Amino acid sequence: MTDFTPETPVLTPIRDHAAELAKAEAGVAEMAAKRNNRWYPKYHIASNGGWINDPNGLCFYKGRWHVFYQLHPYGTQWGPMHWGHVSSTDMLNWKREPIMFAPSLEQEKDGVFSGSAVIDDNGDLRFYYTGHRWANGHDNTGGDWQVQMTALPDNDELTSATKQGMIIDCPTDKVDHHYRDPKVWKTGDTWYMTFGVSSADKRGQMWLFSSKDMVRWEYERVLFQHPDPDVFMLECPDFFPIKDKDGNEKWVIGFSAMGSKPSGFMNRNVSNAGYMIGTWEPGGEFKPETEFRLWDCGHNYYAPQSFNVDGRQIVYGWMSPFVQPIPMEDDGWCGQLTLPREITLGDDGDVVTAPVAEMEGLREDTLDHGSVTLDMDGEQIIADDAEAVEIEMTIDLAASTAERAGLKIHATEDGAYTYVAYDGQIGRVVVDRQAMANGDRGYRAAPLTDAELASGKLDLRVFVDRGSVEVYVNGGHQVLSSYSYASEGPRAIKLVAESGSLKVDSLKLHHMKSIGLE
Repeated sequence: MTDFTPETPVLTPIRDHAAELAKAEAGVAEMAAKRNNRWYPKYHIASNGGWINDPNGLCFYKGRWHVFYQLHPYGTQWGPMHWGHVSSTDMLNWKREPIMFAPSLEQEKDGVFSGSAVIDDNGDLRFYYTGHRWANGHDNTGGDWQVQMTALPDNDELTSATKQGMIIDCPTDKVDHHYRDPKVWKTGDTWYMTFGVSSADKRGQMWLFSSKDMVRWEYERVLFQHPDPDVFMLECPDFFPIKDKDGNEKWVIGFSAMGSKPSGFMNRNVSNAGYMIGTWEPGGEFKPETEFRLWDCGHNYYAPQSFNVDGRQIVYGWMSPFVQPIPMEDDGWCGQLTLPREITLGDDGDVVTAPVAEMEGLREDTLDHGSVTLDMDGEQIIADDAEAVEIEMTIDLAASTAERAGLKIHATEDGAYTYVAYDGQIGRVVVDRQAMANGDRGYRAAPLTDAELASGKLDLRVFVDRGSVEVYVNGGHQVLSSYSYASEGPRAIKLVAESGSLKVDSLKLHHMKSIGLE
């Protein structure tokens, strides 16, 4: 096996880490002081100020849930990456923790990039992440220079950590500069690590390393190469076992594919996060049994990371504002995470991602509208002003004739709204932003299976926050996550039917509590 690992971790300090952290905290505070809360989430995780992207280091440790995330503390656009941090005892009430990592070593001088956390055989936690430098020393015109790093927490609260340095170097002759985002797990008596790579011939790959002591790592093989030659990098890879309905073990491989071209309803975003289901044996390559499928069909979903706690595979994603205009950039903050979701395999063998059960604890009160029938082109106001709610509804497709029907959320007096609807002509659930006054527009569509269409019923859970919507279709068989930048004034929610009638068997609206990060 080829070895890209130094005999001992390489630690090359160039800046005082404590001073860099203090400077970053001041940067976030300066951004937060001028923050506009018009779209700032009430019950989704976001930074107090500045730009965030990928979730990192997700774990449950010593009685607390921890979510770290990529953070640029000095602006509302992507920049030198730090690790922000929030924690909770119940996934409902969160508190801000000190920034965990700032660039302070030579190998990460231009950014502490994404990574994961893992609990070792002694019950202690370790961080793995990517150190990032610009290859030419000052900007991205010469590409990246990326290596894998590790750090150990200083306390059980995970409020600070000591960097151990570089543990895997980059073989620059074999890599086209992308080489990042380590995910670590244990199978049998061996620890494994995979991360995303752009090969020398610019193919998106995931490489597999193994270790006995979690410090010295040996290269084993290419775990997976994306079959699409347009895909040049697999960012934020994930890899975990899961049981199907018959108890058989499958492996899910997840990645964010850079370079894939739009095709019909697929790959409509700049880059697209998805998965394949298959099999894997230690030391071997992953053998897919399905095609590439999207984790989330919305406008704004990327870089998901999952972790396992007591048999539950829980995932957070980043709601990625890739396409201009991005109006929250003007508000002192930019970017949020999705709700936590639990990954299971449905009876049809496909992935299901539903909100974790804990999210029901965010409900403050419930308005039960019962069953509702709308006649031809009918409309009914469900809420006069709703900035943070969850809606549960079941549509009777068999008894409805509307070509499109659903909810207009963030409906304001200027005529703007975002439309969450079932489109009978294409047999899909859509999030349509054509009527929004702010931000990128367009629509996204999530497919329904033949069995779902034949059932004659459609269950939707729609989570509306101040600047976003998450739509869970039939218990999470599909999901759509999109930003929705409401105009000024009251934000109504309307139930509507287009060119036909609508029969809703049940409709409940829950007002949602703050998670404490506002």
